Amino acid sequence: MLPEPPRRPLRSREFGLFFVARGIARLGDMMAPVALAAGLIMHGYGAGAVGLAMASMTACFAGFVIFGGVFADRFNPRAVMIGADLARVGTQLAMAGLFLSGHVVLWQVCVLGALNGTAAAMFQPGVAGVIPRIADDVQGANASIRTAESAMTLAGPAAAGALVGLTSAGGVYVAHAGTYAVSALCLALLRLPPRPADDAPPERVAEGGRGRAFRADLAEGWREFSSRTWMWAVIAIWMVFMIGSWGPTVPLVAARVVEDYGAGAYGAVNSAMGAGMVVGGLVALRLRPVRPLRAGAVAALGFGAQPAAVGLQLPVPAIAGGMAVAGAALAFWGVMWATSVQTQVPPAALSRVNAYEIAGSVAMLPVGNALAGPASAAFGAHEVLVFNGVLAVLTALALLSVPAIRNLRRADGIRGERLKGDAPRTDARMTGRSGDGKTG
Repeated sequence: MLPEPPRRPLRSREFGLFFVARGIARLGDMMAPVALAAGLIMHGYGAGAVGLAMASMTACFAGFVIFGGVFADRFNPRAVMIGADLARVGTQLAMAGLFLSGHVVLWQVCVLGALNGTAAAMFQPGVAGVIPRIADDVQGANASIRTAESAMTLAGPAAAGALVGLTSAGGVYVAHAGTYAVSALCLALLRLPPRPADDAPPERVAEGGRGRAFRADLAEGWREFSSRTWMWAVIAIWMVFMIGSWGPTVPLVAARVVEDYGAGAYGAVNSAMGAGMVVGGLVALRLRPVRPLRAGAVAALGFGAQPAAVGLQLPVPAIAGGMAVAGAALAFWGVMWATSVQTQVPPAALSRVNAYEIAGSVAMLPVGNALAGPASAAFGAHEVLVFNGVLAVLTALALLSVPAIRNLRRADGIRGERLKGDAPRTDARMTGRSGDGKTG
């Protein structure tokens, strides 16, 4: 009889370290856009330059995240994440140097942003692989981390605004570099249990050398991703949502609320959205649906409340309420989705699969952002926002219409379990289960 594996409660040292690492890093990530916009504008650049600098990071993140998934699965994911954090300490200190010196050149800002986005792409896929190794309650872990990140979404911009006033944009970037240093330290102190032998990534000595093995890893990750109907169907629907709803919504909401109600109102409604995200994370801590993606898709009906409230030109309190509903829906859906991925995919391929779904989720966001201007010029900003709200509701209904999505049952600790009717099971080494269906 196999020994009982050690318990991994949420109140453990390891989860506490990871919780702090994720929370403090999100605080810094929410400070950086404020510093970037304020710093560039103070040095004579306009909104176009701010958008270009942000796009340089987003494009590199989307372009390299798949490679980050291969590295995390092929090597020690914690070491890859620590290296990425240390690289971001360097990029943000260099960014601080530009702003503190007063010699700000746009191409240099964009290069540093691109390097920061590449490092983020190396970091992010490993998160999915770490959580199931430090917590038995994967959903509770995701919900706790999402709640902390939501709280930092509230605190980050306010902290950045205060620091810009007290010091400068360069001072904010020094603080941002410090958050990555704290994250790296927490991860360095983290003691991860060893991967089970069956879950360890295989050593390949293939003809053609490392390049061939790297391509084989990418291909294996794609097979694991594409063999799950529920997964690729969600990403396909999400890409349409990003192009037609969420992507245009973000800049249009900012522009319309500031122009119609003032900058103070925009800050207030954003805070309401952050508060809603905290609530959504707390609900996900308590509610354990048997079919998590069905519950998440029902919650996703609330996505449309944000653009619709602004598009209908409702009073500021009503807009704040719509933002709170959308924030809660996003947080709850995010926990249901992350938990499904982390418990249904074999650990040996989890980081690569997570990278593919991240790339699919993010890739269409810049396209949607770019469509905001032409669409509002052609049809009117308020009309586009109402359409975005309707499309968000249709997105949730599309998720519910796919049997593989709405019928996916929660797996809890049985990671790597495939949905019946999807691609056939691989052998027990990949699924983490014995051939007779009993856990080993």
